Amino acid sequence: MKMPFLLIIFILGLVTSNAQDIALLKYGGGGDWYSNPTALPNLITFCNKNIHTTINQKPVTVEAGSLEIFQYPFLHMTGHGNVFFSSEEAQNLRNYLLSGGFLHIDDNYGMAPYLKKELPKIFPDKELKEVPLNHPVFNETYKFPKGLPKIHEHDGQRPQALGIFHENKLVLLFTLESDLGDGWEDQAVHNDPPEVRQKALEMGANIIEYAFKN
Repeated sequence: MKMPFLLIIFILGLVTSNAQDIALLKYGGGGDWYSNPTALPNLITFCNKNIHTTINQKPVTVEAGSLEIFQYPFLHMTGHGNVFFSSEEAQNLRNYLLSGGFLHIDDNYGMAPYLKKELPKIFPDKELKEVPLNHPVFNETYKFPKGLPKIHEHDGQRPQALGIFHENKLVLLFTLESDLGDGWEDQAVHNDPPEVRQKALEMGANIIEYAFKN
């Protein structure tokens, strides 16, 4: 579906209005989109200190079907369970991503089967592809020559970074079997070693840096 010209102009204006702010995406289906409450504030603190961003310390929550998503260049989505997008929400997210927005989906364990069913609603013409190790997202301020760090074991499989690309630009990143968000949480929540949390924060900073640059 093509967007009307005036809507395109409106959206382009919104996407750049909060050039260095991020938001948490609320979605339907019953999944716990609100999990990891300390993750984003900690990641924001790390980014503002180490890669010189100026992100608002308190990320807002936006709904998938709202035009409010266009105010933020970076959306973060997480959870453990079911995910559902209506056709209107899917179209809204598609418009957002094609107009310059970026969506990072971090599987907190259990999202993958639902997302692989719902993402084709957003991009019926595109498939998730593994992001190559030479991609900038692994080579921003922090270097990850082996790809995503392993934060939590889950099923014991290797961590994967899967992406959807538009015009050679990564617009959607789905990280699974890694659980970056758990590594961003307060240390007391999961009691992860400092070096593990550091790697999670560094990878998160790379993702934000890439999204803000592109």
